[in-house]
Amino acid sequence: MKRFEGKVVVITGAANGIGKACAMRFAEEGANITCLDMAEEANQKVADACREKGVEALAMVCDVTDKASVEDAVQKTLDAWGKVDILVASAGIYTGAPIEEVSLQEWKRTIDINLTGVFLSNQAVAPLMKKQKSGSIINISSMAGKTSFAASASYSSSKSGVIGLTRSLGVELAPYGATVNAVCPGNTLTDMVRGVAEKVGKMDGMTGEEWLQMRAADCPMDRLAEPWEIAGVVAFLASEDSRYLTGQSLSVDGGMVLS
Repeated sequence: MKRFEGKVVVITGAANGIGKACAMRFAEEGANITCLDMAEEANQKVADACREKGVEALAMVCDVTDKASVEDAVQKTLDAWGKVDILVASAGIYTGAPIEEVSLQEWKRTIDINLTGVFLSNQAVAPLMKKQKSGSIINISSMAGKTSFAASASYSSSKSGVIGLTRSLGVELAPYGATVNAVCPGNTLTDMVRGVAEKVGKMDGMTGEEWLQMRAADCPMDRLAEPWEIAGVVAFLASEDSRYLTGQSLSVDGGMVLS
């Protein structure tokens, strides 16, 4: 069943990881996709893969920290299809270090991409959804937005901010029939998490693979998530099955935070 046939989905951070998995999931279910990312070549490949599934797709370089860049991408989506039904705000980075080693520049960059980027993309589509009286926004937060770990102050702060933004906008858009929810993944086997494993593992005297194995052992499900599993929850939040669900932050972490 193609639940999203005729729908238009904008995805930030579409070139890799969870964003890429979301693009492929929505394309499989019939949606037209706008892929936004700074990694131009990889982003184009994702759009090409979407087209191979029989849908239309655009690929655009977009800096989510730049208001004009985000607004231009949304406008080009409107020029192509006349609407935006779904936004997946997935663009993000990981930074982590002991607090005394976090530079102001690194702090600002993390907040700019992980939180301001989500704010700007939400801000760009919210008026459209108010006018349409429909739509779904799904913001990608993290389990680090609900709990915190040592040497991750900037990342955890940014992801907590995404949850707060989601709650507020969920209330704001509710009277217009649009929903806003966040997904909080646990450790997911993406290039970003593998990079985290190498960096944090080294601080802990482990290889990246050893760190990933340790994190899997910490999880009640005894494994890490695959990107497609996060994309499935995103698709649910964009579907008619979740029309009465808004302002929520769903943990998709194999029970990690609860444990």
